[in-house]
Amino acid sequence: MTRVWEWNRPVTVREVLEDLTQERSIAYTTVMTVMDNLRQKGWLRRTAEGRAYRYEAVSTRAAYSAALMNEGWAASDYRAEALVHFFGMMTPEQREAVRDALRVIQSVDPSGVEEPEGR
Repeated sequence: MTRVWEWNRPVTVREVLEDLTQERSIAYTTVMTVMDNLRQKGWLRRTAEGRAYRYEAVSTRAAYSAALMNEGWAASDYRAEALVHFFGMMTPEQREAVRDALRVIQSVDPSGVEEPEGR
C-alpha cells in the first residue's frame, strides 16, 4: 500500500516488484498475491491493461489509518478507557493534532457546510 500511496497513480505488479527488489529479493508471485489480497479486502481496485492489471488505492493513507484506529477502538468493551490509554501514549504534538482535528470537526455542521467564523 505504501508504494501505491507514494506514487498516487495506478501501478502494475511489475512496477511494485521492481521498486521492492531495490531493497530486498522478492518473487513476482508474492507481490501479485499481496496486491490481489488487498484488492479482495477492498483497499485496492484494478483495471485490465493488456495482459496485466493496474492497481490503485481505493482510499487515502489517512483514511486507511483512521479505519484502523476505528477498528481498534470499536473492539474495546470500555471505549472511554481505551481512549484514555491511547491519548496517554501520545506525544504533546500528537495531542495537539487531535485538538486541531476536533476544532475542524466542530466547525462543520451536520450537513457538511462549514459555519462562518464567530458562530
